[in-house]
Amino acid sequence: MKDIIVLGIVSSCDETAVAIVKNRKEILSSVVATQIDVHKEFGGVIPEVASRIHVENISMVIDQALKKAGCTMEEIDAVAVTQGPGLVGCLHIGLQAAKTMAWTFHKPLVAVHHIAGHIFANEMVSDLQYPLLALVVSGGHTELVYLKDENSFEVLGETQDDAIGEAFDKVARVMGLPYPGGPQIDKLAKEGHPVYALAKPKTENPMDFSFSGLKSSVLQFQARCARRQENFVPADLACSFQETALEALLSRVTYALDHVSGIRHFVVAGGVAANSRLRTLITETIAPNYPQIRFTIPPLSCCTDNAAMIAIAGTIAYQHGRRSSFDIGAQPGMPLESE
Repeated sequence: MKDIIVLGIVSSCDETAVAIVKNRKEILSSVVATQIDVHKEFGGVIPEVASRIHVENISMVIDQALKKAGCTMEEIDAVAVTQGPGLVGCLHIGLQAAKTMAWTFHKPLVAVHHIAGHIFANEMVSDLQYPLLALVVSGGHTELVYLKDENSFEVLGETQDDAIGEAFDKVARVMGLPYPGGPQIDKLAKEGHPVYALAKPKTENPMDFSFSGLKSSVLQFQARCARRQENFVPADLACSFQETALEALLSRVTYALDHVSGIRHFVVAGGVAANSRLRTLITETIAPNYPQIRFTIPPLSCCTDNAAMIAIAGTIAYQHGRRSSFDIGAQPGMPLESE
């Protein structure tokens, strides 16, 4: 069987990334130019700034990825790129670069969904089995996604307001913790205990999520302490917030595992998959209850945005005959089921 080599590009937020992957598994190169230090002083990503930096970085990152892989464009079978969701200006930079490369070198263009990339990042460490249930947790998404096979996506539940990563960042900000806030909450929570009662998320659909109420509960707790001139322990508050958020998250996972028949594989995807407490809870309290299901949590390097996951998702789409036209545009709100 002929090798399939795909070049992947992602620029959906604040990472300019390019990777070259052979046969889904072998990462020939993966280059990421991060903007975290730039946006840290603003306490969050500034879309206009991110777009300008993507313009400055994209050509250099493509060149580095090709050199590290020891490849020429003649050896590339297809160019894969994130079409959405994401920040529209940022998405546009990656799309234009991918179109240019594909057009110039007469290669197929394969547009993929960013979340599909995060799910298929698990291919780097495990042969995925279907039907599969994916918990997608990031700064912009919180979803339970059912895959009957590798070419179909069904969203079983999603956040009704804030994504879990967004809630972590906002709570960290009001607690005065540095950006990005998620890792800071995770770190601080290890020093505390879940002693403060916070509002537990409630949703009508047992597989949907909601985190805005919990976030507001933290704000109200701090305001109440200030009014009463009472002190609180920041580590305990971080721990209480994290435990409440993760309990809500995993109760939906358990419901899905109990009520969706035939699941053979459960995977976690997205930046919040790097949370150490989430990884521990899944491994030690969820997985042992479902011995018939394979559980995969990707290594930390595969959790955050990277282009290897886009190249893998692009390879899968390419093998299923999907090709994209050169007149496609960025879709900042692209639904997963359109993948």
